[in-house]
Amino acid sequence: MNYAEPIFKGYAKPGPIPPGAQGRGPTAAEGETLDAISGYFRLFQLKNGHRFSTDDVLVAWYGTSWCPTARTVLDLGSGIGTVGMIAAWRLPAARFVTIEAQEESVRLAKKSAEWNGLLDRYEIRHSDFRDPAALRADEHFELVLGSPPYFPLGSGVTGDHPQKLACRFEMRGDIADYCSIAAQHLATGGVFACVFPVSPVEQHRRVKESVAKAGLVIVRWRPVIFREGEPPLLGLFVMMRALDLPETFRGESWAEPPLTIRTRTGSVHPEYSAVKLSFGFPP
Repeated sequence: MNYAEPIFKGYAKPGPIPPGAQGRGPTAAEGETLDAISGYFRLFQLKNGHRFSTDDVLVAWYGTSWCPTARTVLDLGSGIGTVGMIAAWRLPAARFVTIEAQEESVRLAKKSAEWNGLLDRYEIRHSDFRDPAALRADEHFELVLGSPPYFPLGSGVTGDHPQKLACRFEMRGDIADYCSIAAQHLATGGVFACVFPVSPVEQHRRVKESVAKAGLVIVRWRPVIFREGEPPLLGLFVMMRALDLPETFRGESWAEPPLTIRTRTGSVHPEYSAVKLSFGFPP
């Protein structure tokens, strides 16, 4: 397969051509696939394990959109690397630290980082981000990203691939842990971006409570509607430390108009097509 081919179904791929696309990177092993994520960037995934989702893509897009000058980035619970590597494509001068507890996901992320030519600025740590040894106290980042699991363990059917299980259920931390660690490691004026359900209402309440407890403020957020005419299921959130904001702004939060993924007929919504183009993915 010619991964350096510049045109895909009429779409001109933007961005740098990484080593893997030029035949100088790892290849997919049995049970793995190598899939496009941003321009020429690709991601190794298990055929039957956790695979990247719209949620991951959106938090990378949202965080880098509202913190476009970040030079240091932390990705919490980074999984197979979807969020971090899309962000790295959009922030070509930034240095990254990603933290992931699942060994298999770390292995895949390291292969992807090599394929995408990111090894000189992309550190992947195999750890539970809640472990005090995962991050030094003096490590601070201008942008922190997170796509946390959504559901408490035992709140749904768990008989699935273990890699999928840890991405869906709160086996190693919940939204409160993400907010707490992000707040501790944000640089002055830094931004924490994450994605989390806003339906049912209890989930949205969990976000607000976790943010307040961590000393953060939701500066802006955007509901996500997966099909036109349906209620929003997810929210994209941008937060900052309360102490980094004027006191009069700490109670403010700007709710953006919803982002719709698909129209009533099932086609990709025109705005989401434009969003996809902004992170180097065919519309």
